Amino acid sequence: MTLYHDSDSIAAMDKRIRAAFINSITGFKPANLVGTADCAGHSNLAIMSSVVHLGSHPPLLALVIRPNPVERHTLDNILETGVYTINHVSSDIVEAAHQTAARYPRDTSEFAATGLSELWIDGFAAPFVAQAAIRIGLKLRDQQTIALNQTHLVIGEIVHAHAPQSCITAEGAIDIEAAGSVALSGLDSYHESRRIKRMAYAKPDQPPRELEQR
Repeated sequence: MTLYHDSDSIAAMDKRIRAAFINSITGFKPANLVGTADCAGHSNLAIMSSVVHLGSHPPLLALVIRPNPVERHTLDNILETGVYTINHVSSDIVEAAHQTAARYPRDTSEFAATGLSELWIDGFAAPFVAQAAIRIGLKLRDQQTIALNQTHLVIGEIVHAHAPQSCITAEGAIDIEAAGSVALSGLDSYHESRRIKRMAYAKPDQPPRELEQR
């Protein structure tokens, strides 16, 4: 039996049921910790699963931040300083990473509250997560408010990128499974990945071809 919903039944759902259903329907998403600080250096850390690749030249990532009927410390700090970090969550920090979703007051750092460690780079005004294997530093390039639902679209350019040398493939890609990065589904389910195969570049005159595992 397949569950079916149309726009009317989705709109009629209980608010929490609808949020859980729609948040999980897209499938697996990246689990990332977004690090920011205000101009006084007070740090903030928030788990997010909305990072999207926009392009490689220049290297741009988009981050979707929910509307702000309540304070959005991450967005405020990004707009204030113009920089932020994106840090992959690994299985050994899932509990601490998930706890950053709690609504701590502005003067409480989620780093201190969860036991995660700040890592700073000279001249860059946003903290990285020391425990993360893959860390990305970005400068703000654009911010837009989506008229449909007042969601914020933050576009940043990668200016720092840290990844273990052992996780870089011969083609230059990052093996995120080897790095221990986890995925999110819905609002609260964390998953380790297992690669099933690598496929060759698709061409219209050739059949699908599996690449040798490395």
